[in-house]
Amino acid sequence: MTDLIELTGRTVIVTGASSGIGAATARLLHAAGAYPVLAARRADRLAALSEELGGALAVPTDVTDATQVRVLVAAALDRYGRIDGLVNNAGAAIQGPIADLDVAEYRRILELNVTALVDVTQAVLPAMRERGFGRIVNVSSGTTRRIATGVGAYAATKSAVNMISSVLREELAADGIAVSLLLPSVTATEFGNGMFKDGVPPRPGMVVHRPEYVAGVVLRLLRTGEDTVDIPHGPEQPDIIRVAE
Repeated sequence: MTDLIELTGRTVIVTGASSGIGAATARLLHAAGAYPVLAARRADRLAALSEELGGALAVPTDVTDATQVRVLVAAALDRYGRIDGLVNNAGAAIQGPIADLDVAEYRRILELNVTALVDVTQAVLPAMRERGFGRIVNVSSGTTRRIATGVGAYAATKSAVNMISSVLREELAADGIAVSLLLPSVTATEFGNGMFKDGVPPRPGMVVHRPEYVAGVVLRLLRTGEDTVDIPHGPEQPDIIRVAE
C-alpha cells in the first residue's frame, strides 16, 4: 500500500509539457500548489506556459537526448533541491499498417515512446532514492487493450510502457517509489496531427475526452501511487478524478 499525499510544495517533472495532457497536467499541478517542471522540445510554448504558471521552471528538453535529460534533472534539483514526482508523458504517434511502416521512422518513435521513458526515469531515481520517496506516472494508451489495427505499431510501443511500468513498480517499491500506469481513452490532443477534437466524435457514439480530464487522473495517481487507471471509454466520469480520503 502507498500513502495518500498532498501535492502542495511537491516538485514534479512533466515531459511533453508543451501541449495536450502534459500542459493540462502542469496547470493542475500549479493550481494544487505543486511546482511543475516543464520539459518539452518547443521552447516558445514552454516559455508561454511558464509565464502563465507564475514562472514555473521550464527546461527545453529533447528527452531522446541523454545529455539534455541530465540537464533537466540538474535544473530541477538546482531550483527546488528535490524531485518528488515524474510524469512520463512525452510521446508520438505512428499510423498505418505494420507491413508498410517506414522502419527508420519507427525507430525514432520507439526511441521517444520507450527508450527515453526509461532514460528519464533512471535520471530522477538517485534524487528520489535519496529521499526514500517518489511518484512516477507513465502515460500509456487505451490502444494496448485491443487489437489496434491501423495503429498497431504505436500500440506496441505503449505495450512496452505497460510492461516497464509493472516491472518498475515491483523493483522500486522497496525504495519508497510508486510507479503508476495511466491508459487514456480517446483524447483531444495533438496526437496524430490533432485527429481527435473536443466535442467532435470521430464516429457515432465515440466520446473524445478533454486533456484536462485526463490530467485530473494523472494528479490522482501522483497523490495515491496506485497501480493502474484505465480510463473508460464514453462520457467523462468526474468520480474517476476524485481520491477517496
